[in-house]
Amino acid sequence: MQDAILTINAGSSSIKFALFPLAHPLSAEAEVAGQIDGIGTSATRLVAKDRSGQRIADQAIVGEAVRHDQAFDALLKWFLASQSGWRIVAVGHRVVHGGDRYSAPIVIDDTVLGHLTSFIPLAPLHQPHNVTGIEALRLLLPQVPQVACFDTAFHRSQPEIAQLFALPRALTAEGIRRYGFHGLSYEYIARALPQHSHRANGRVVVAHLGNGASMAAMVKRKCVATTLGFSTIDGLMMGTRCGNIDPGVLLHLMESKNLSAKDMTRILYKESGLLGVSGISQDMRTLLASDKPEADEAVELFCYRIVRELGSLVAAAGGLDALVFTGGIGEHAAEVRRRVCRQCEWLGLRFDPEANARHDIVISAADSQVDVLVIPTNEEWMMANHAQTLLAL
Repeated sequence: MQDAILTINAGSSSIKFALFPLAHPLSAEAEVAGQIDGIGTSATRLVAKDRSGQRIADQAIVGEAVRHDQAFDALLKWFLASQSGWRIVAVGHRVVHGGDRYSAPIVIDDTVLGHLTSFIPLAPLHQPHNVTGIEALRLLLPQVPQVACFDTAFHRSQPEIAQLFALPRALTAEGIRRYGFHGLSYEYIARALPQHSHRANGRVVVAHLGNGASMAAMVKRKCVATTLGFSTIDGLMMGTRCGNIDPGVLLHLMESKNLSAKDMTRILYKESGLLGVSGISQDMRTLLASDKPEADEAVELFCYRIVRELGSLVAAAGGLDALVFTGGIGEHAAEVRRRVCRQCEWLGLRFDPEANARHDIVISAADSQVDVLVIPTNEEWMMANHAQTLLAL
């Protein structure tokens, strides 16, 4: 039986998981990876693939409204029945919020779990599911140590001034500040970047573009600014999230349309972004394939917001030596990269259209003053690596 580390990313309606064989160094490829979708419905399904991409599981989880704890129970039962050659020796969890207390991964005990629970008001749409996942696996695997890996931790290196809102000091003291998210993705890119660019320790902007999207500026591979702030709807336009918006718009809508906080949450998180602007889809692939003007407008606005935020981040970093695209859209949507790069030539950036179309790692032209790269992120490996390092496995 071989030892392995399990990673968990629990969302509101899904659970992503991956299994990494314990080795030195830890393989970048998971031995098993998959997810459970449709939690909270009667159409909950577990799908998993092996290292070669071969599907090894595709099964329904029976229930009227399957809960997270039931989904975890089904995952462990499937694992024990079909993957008996592996012994889980640690679990790494993606935890969205570490508040102002945690700036590095930590082994979870009762005290830590209490702190994570206290952060739920800071991330009410995400943190409860992270906590539920930890509690469920404590019951299912009571002897296995668990490690919390925080999406906010990477951004704690920002200057204090970059973390502040211009609000009354009493509110800041209560935790209302810019935290930033997608930290595990940025941390992985910061670690991988020296393999691909001699400018890795310079002024770098990373664009994590997917259904959730953000950007971050790094100097010496430490964060100095990021587009996401207190919540996960700030900054860039996303799949269904609005991104940066005038707070006066929210006040106007609440007053003029008598909308509640719950109504506004639905609009800002679920009905805006690419879906809201296009009226067609939140999926960038669908929009790029469409000939409807509304689809093109949504794509153009998405790219425009990236360029606007890039200018801000370049200012925070004091210049630009490298631009990195990552995330589902960043890694696969050559047209998005083309539109963004085309508008950034004023920075001395020149990109190679053919390299971009091939999805090469380096897509900048030979005469570019800025390295432009496409680096696939690997948040799951980052979690497994943290668990291995912290537990000295």
